[in-house]
Amino acid sequence: MTDTGTDIATGTSVGTGTVTRRLRNGTRAWHEALETTGFATAMLAGTLPLDRYVGQLAAYHMVLETLETELARAGCPSVASVWSPDLVKLPLLERDLRHFAALGTAPEPGPAAQEFAEEIRRTAATEPRELLGFLYVLEGSTLGAMFLCRYVTEAYRLTDGNGASYYGSGDRARWTAFAERLDRALGEPAVQERVLAAAERAYRHIALISGELSAGLDSPAPV
Repeated sequence: MTDTGTDIATGTSVGTGTVTRRLRNGTRAWHEALETTGFATAMLAGTLPLDRYVGQLAAYHMVLETLETELARAGCPSVASVWSPDLVKLPLLERDLRHFAALGTAPEPGPAAQEFAEEIRRTAATEPRELLGFLYVLEGSTLGAMFLCRYVTEAYRLTDGNGASYYGSGDRARWTAFAERLDRALGEPAVQERVLAAAERAYRHIALISGELSAGLDSPAPV
C-alpha cells in the first residue's frame, strides 16, 4: 500500500493505495452527509425504530442480492481479479431478516432499493468494471457498521449475533486485501474515473434509501 488514510467512522488508520485513495477522497462528502441523516442520528441516539433498522437490512438485501449475482457472473477480468467469495454478505442479511421475521417484523424494501438494483443490472450489462465502484461503497460500509454494531445490539437487545450478523461483519484484514486487489486491477486513470463516478452513484442511491428510512424521524421516536 502506498498511502494511509483514516476510517471516518472509527478514526483508525486504514491503508490505501492510488485507487482507493481517490475513491475515499472523491466520496468523502457523500459519506459525511449520510452521517447526518435522521436514520443515522436516531441510530446513534438509540431511538431508531426497529422497523427502520430492519427496513435497511431488507433494502440492502435487495441491493446486495443483485450486486453479488452480477459480480459473480461478470466476465470482465478486472472484476474477476477483485471479487472474492469472502466478500459475500447476502447470507448474513438473510440470517438477520429471518430472525426479525420470526419476531413479526418483516418490512419490504422501498422504491430506492429497487432503483439501485436496476442500476446495478444496467451497469453490469454496459460496463461491468463500474460494479467495483458499487462494491467499494458497500464493502466499505461494513467498516462503519463495526462501530455502529454496539448501538444496534444495545437498542434492540440482540444477543449471540442474532439480528446483527451484517452489522458485525466488518473485517479490517478483509478490507485491506480487497483494497489491494482493487488498486492492482484499476491502473488506468480513465477507468478509475468511471469507477469513482459509479461509487458516487452508489452513495446517491444509499442516500435515497436512508432518506426513505429517515421519514418522520426529525423528532426522535422510541424504539
